[in-house]
Amino acid sequence: MVNKIEHIGIAVKNMDDANVLFEKMLGVPSYKMEAVESEGVLTSFFQTGNNKIELLVATNPESPIAKFLEKKGEGIHHIAFDVDDIEAEISRLKKEGFVLINEIPKKGADNKLVVFLHPKNTNGVLVELCQEIR
Repeated sequence: MVNKIEHIGIAVKNMDDANVLFEKMLGVPSYKMEAVESEGVLTSFFQTGNNKIELLVATNPESPIAKFLEKKGEGIHHIAFDVDDIEAEISRLKKEGFVLINEIPKKGADNKLVVFLHPKNTNGVLVELCQEIR
């Protein structure tokens, strides 16, 4: 079962500029920057109250974020939902007919296991499921 929105991911072209913009806008600094080598991305996280924003910039031209930026430009990339049991959610969603981009959870940023649902089945929205690594 989905617990809450974990974060909203935003693709950016320049992390330094985006960090300055979001720090000014939200009134808090980024609490964490982290590279996710497997995805070719550098992330930066902001938190206000219970809400989190993840900025994503490509670290190589073949990464999913680089392709997204090339096709759509900067903006909202995905919405992530927190789950207690990612394996159970994968099974449940597959039975419901959802197509997953990766069916095996992989290590994502911010100490999470992640899987992505294909936007073809989610009204054009890339959905990420996140489970805290225990």
